[in-house]
Amino acid sequence: MEENDKFPLQQFLPYLLNQAAEESSLEFQKAYKDRYGMLRTEWRVLFHLGIYGRMTAKDIGLRSKMHKTKISRAVHRLAQRRYLTRTQDDNDRRLEHLDLTPTGRAAYLDLRGIAEDYDARLSSILTNEENRVLRQALLKLARM
Repeated sequence: MEENDKFPLQQFLPYLLNQAAEESSLEFQKAYKDRYGMLRTEWRVLFHLGIYGRMTAKDIGLRSKMHKTKISRAVHRLAQRRYLTRTQDDNDRRLEHLDLTPTGRAAYLDLRGIAEDYDARLSSILTNEENRVLRQALLKLARM
């Protein structure tokens, strides 16, 4: 196919980051989707609660940079499937505190083990120095 424009899309950093994220997440996606029928936003909510404990949807949004609508849908689905509970705040009825149930905690621990193994496999493709530089650069870009 002939190019109509000379913009170097294949070297455009946001495009490269997106392509790398999509490609690198495919195998892990199989784990949370096939085992638990979860969507990407759902495993991200699950992991935030597994790592940090009790949180509000707003807290998760601030940490994850996910839109509140997506978080709300994920919370609703996880609650329907009994992976988390929602408790209204005593002082502010607009807030709900989210906690993992024992079933949710078990799913989190299972997926965390898979995530650790997958991260190790992805990391093994790169040298130690490449891993260090890549993670440092990604952390810097994530904080922009």
